Amino acid sequence: MPILLLPPEVADKIAAGEVIERPVSVAKELLENAIDAGADDIQVAIAQGGRRLVQVVDNGCGIPADEVPLAFSRHATSKLTSAEELFRVRTLGFRGEALASIGAVSHLTLATRAAEEEVGVAIRMEGGVLGRPEPLARPPGTTVQVENLFFNTPARLKFLRADTTESGHIARLTSSYALAYPEVRFALQNNGRDVLRTGGTGSLFDALVAILGLDVAEQMVEVDATPTDADAIRVWGYISTPAVHRSNRSDILFFVNRRWVQDNSLTYAVSEAYQTLLPVRRYPAVVLNIEMPPEDVDVNIHPTKREVRFRQARAVFSAVQRAVRNALLAQRPFPVEPEDAEAWSRRETLRNLGQQALEIYRTADLPPTTLGPRPPEEEAPAERLPMLRAIGQIAQTYILAEGPGGLYIIDQHAAHERIRYEELHAERQQAASASQEMLEPLVLAFTPAQAALLEEHLDGLEAFGFGLEPFGGSSLLVRRVPASLLHGDVAAALGELVEAMQDGEESTSWEEQALITLSCHTAVRAGQTLSLDEMRDLIRQLERATVPHTCPHGRPIMIHLSQDELERQFLRT
Repeated sequence: MPILLLPPEVADKIAAGEVIERPVSVAKELLENAIDAGADDIQVAIAQGGRRLVQVVDNGCGIPADEVPLAFSRHATSKLTSAEELFRVRTLGFRGEALASIGAVSHLTLATRAAEEEVGVAIRMEGGVLGRPEPLARPPGTTVQVENLFFNTPARLKFLRADTTESGHIARLTSSYALAYPEVRFALQNNGRDVLRTGGTGSLFDALVAILGLDVAEQMVEVDATPTDADAIRVWGYISTPAVHRSNRSDILFFVNRRWVQDNSLTYAVSEAYQTLLPVRRYPAVVLNIEMPPEDVDVNIHPTKREVRFRQARAVFSAVQRAVRNALLAQRPFPVEPEDAEAWSRRETLRNLGQQALEIYRTADLPPTTLGPRPPEEEAPAERLPMLRAIGQIAQTYILAEGPGGLYIIDQHAAHERIRYEELHAERQQAASASQEMLEPLVLAFTPAQAALLEEHLDGLEAFGFGLEPFGGSSLLVRRVPASLLHGDVAAALGELVEAMQDGEESTSWEEQALITLSCHTAVRAGQTLSLDEMRDLIRQLERATVPHTCPHGRPIMIHLSQDELERQFLRT
């Protein structure tokens, strides 16, 4: 076939297809234009999921009357003047394609008035055909009304989802930009019904209350990591405590220089920061702003500007992970003692006093540990539990302990899991994982795919204390196991490890999963009777843990009933 130049109307529809995928794409372009225009009041109205109507009204600077027709030309913009500026973009929009692309596949009406002009102007574009501008009396600002989206591209119309799905995308978009710009008042109406309204107070917390509700907002943790001279990256916003989690990642929001972006590496950084603090396949609520020099981020890599590329991706990843993790560790779900070397030393001295003195301080001296080695003295964590006194055991699963301010109910398996996890992690850091030869080597059968995967990771498993050898077919011979697993279920532990290796969608690496699996299989079990000395020993070790509130799987380790709560229950207040 000969090479032909496409007619303008076909080229316009192709270009529009790249920018305008669905109604939310229209809302995004118009919202970004309104924000770039300096508006502090933006009202969005949609009907029938946006296919019938998407309207955005703002009180921004408006468009001068003589420039209105030019605004509908492709690549006409007031936000760039040279190629160099493309590499340090400071506005949300910059390509000059929005109005031309939207008008090519809809009936678009624009009414605007620049602040310095007395009369506004209205103009209409239908299917890419631009009408004549008409004078109009109106306040300063701009109103864009988009009707009958994709009326001339029925194939695209067929791909749209149900109205509730499409309107849900627009609601999420509006909510996201309300969080990115809390100083702007946002309102959203769907089929005439108010869906969202923010106050524009400038407080991100107030915006969180309007969008997520007061109950959730009060359980969010503030993040504000001051940039260093080395990276010049500031990370600030709010993240949920481990008690608040979702079944998907939809509430993990990132704004790079206040642009809403979707970035898998940033999501992974947050997941790593929450490692062992959330239940499996549960995700936090996160609203993070990442501020950095515009020249260090490229926003011109996707037609819809949803993705960005960082000049120093590793530095951004580290900054996000560090900021989130530090904010989480700064939380104190239970009463804790301040980090003070003298106080820590005093506390250890008390433990070495006689039984009578220790009873005064509501603790007890400990026999040689029965639940594993204690961490060295110099590894006193930054955040510790108070000294607790073991009282007894419930259902051979929960330990009752008394401490400052009330009663603590401790899940013995979850607590020992956390202890073992931190011990194994320390051993791995020091390349000192202890292993033990089995008296009788164990032969385990796997599927061919699992056997091949295990053989591929023999060296990595060796570092954890496993000694495996191929034994014909898809069987492996287990000669050595981690010393702590010698009397555990070796087959179950290896089965979980190979499942972690096979799962490519989990954010947890198989090495991290190995630590979690081993800590689970070497911890005391629910239903196991513990002596009072063993309970005391477990509590003492838990007090030394870096993260004493959740097990490696993210489940809570203990419940705290304050003295005030107990007195209320017994009607003593």
